[in-house]
Amino acid sequence: MRFVTSQHATSYGYVVLENHLHFIAQAPELDKCVASFKAYTARRIIDHLQRQKAERLLQRLHFAKAAHKRDREYQFWQEGVHAEMILNEAMMRQKLDYIHANPVKRGYVNLPQHWRYSSAANYQGSAGLMEIDVW
Repeated sequence: MRFVTSQHATSYGYVVLENHLHFIAQAPELDKCVASFKAYTARRIIDHLQRQKAERLLQRLHFAKAAHKRDREYQFWQEGVHAEMILNEAMMRQKLDYIHANPVKRGYVNLPQHWRYSSAANYQGSAGLMEIDVW
């Protein structure tokens, strides 16, 4: 996974679900990388929904936008970033296990590596959807 920015983030793991995502990444200015990622993906998704005339979804995204936001019509991503510094190898393993277990906990798959939108397969030696740096 490479964020859309002038700087690249090193990605160690991710999982994408229907209503949220988790990722583990490192970058000199991670906050700017995440902001760039969110702006780029929100714009692409909203443009796609508009082309598809997905009015119900667009209405929900319009409703999600805070009343004080004057610079946009829709809000796709939740405001802010919930970053947590990973301090050691044990914590890294715990975080990777946690994010990879999300689809299993929701009952979508029996094994983490079976979830297509996750880096769990990368950690099992298979190719995932996105390139990561295996820890």
